[in-house]
Amino acid sequence: MRTGAAEVLDVVVTDPIISTFADRLVAGAPSHRWKFLADASPAARADDVARADVVVCSRMSPEEARTVASARLVHVTGAGVDRVAVGDLPASTAVANTFHHARPIAEHVVMTTLALVRRLLPTDRELRAGTWRTILTDRAAPLHPTLDTMTLGLVGLGTIGAETARLAAGFGMDVVAVRHRPEAPLPDGVSPRWVGGDADLHRLLAESDVVVVTVPLSPATEGLIGAAELDAMRESAFLVNVARGPVVAQDALHRALSRGTIAGAALDVWWGAPEPGRTPPADFPFAELDNVILTPHYSGLALSTFERRVVDIAANIEAVASGAPLRNRVRSAAAS
Repeated sequence: MRTGAAEVLDVVVTDPIISTFADRLVAGAPSHRWKFLADASPAARADDVARADVVVCSRMSPEEARTVASARLVHVTGAGVDRVAVGDLPASTAVANTFHHARPIAEHVVMTTLALVRRLLPTDRELRAGTWRTILTDRAAPLHPTLDTMTLGLVGLGTIGAETARLAAGFGMDVVAVRHRPEAPLPDGVSPRWVGGDADLHRLLAESDVVVVTVPLSPATEGLIGAAELDAMRESAFLVNVARGPVVAQDALHRALSRGTIAGAALDVWWGAPEPGRTPPADFPFAELDNVILTPHYSGLALSTFERRVVDIAANIEAVASGAPLRNRVRSAAAS
């Protein structure tokens, strides 16, 4: 239905996190009919999804995607679309995403890197147990390096990798990177010592004190960091994974951490969803290792991330209503 030059749209929101910002979403696109159905099952919301002009979601199964009938836009509430069955949507449905998580994730990388190299968690546990251990009391106690003496290797140089590179350079770290298209222009403010392609991964692993995995999950990147790659790393090096769990082979990683092939890891992403008896969600007991920092995929969950995503989503809904171009379009709608 049109009011003036713009249409009034039926908007269905199924993502539980972005639904907590419902007031801001509605304020950003106030003329539309909103339904927030995060607490409804896919079966219970099927009719609303079928009639919606816009569906806002973080995930959508193939079965639910096939119920979409008239939506002109499916708006993913984050950057990754691997949990949305895009191929099962009608050809007439455009898909867009949104970002704004790079800065908090980059800060998480720096935080966990410092915690790993300074043995923050083991030292905390020692002191709580009554042990005061420094080189003054134990000549075998390790001395920690400073970031300006270390090389950070980025596997991927998208928005997260670029922001991590900027922060790391601000601490004086030597930054190197590999990406699928090494010849592409560098992001603003990013100047690694070298940028290589897929064939240079092992060179990066051998040179780096900290390896940060930021590539999206795809058939080409699943298992990208396996046994051979972990063997290529230094024994003193750390792995930080803020991409997707399956980019790293969990059996090979657990073996490398248990045997001391690498010094430690920070894992913010996992191999499935948490469930009773499988939290954190992995097939190997990473929680039993004292050289790993475990976090529940929360590195990007800053308040600013969602406040800015709300702005993008509302703006794209208004764009659909007025016929304006979409921002962050992942897939265009086929011409009718």
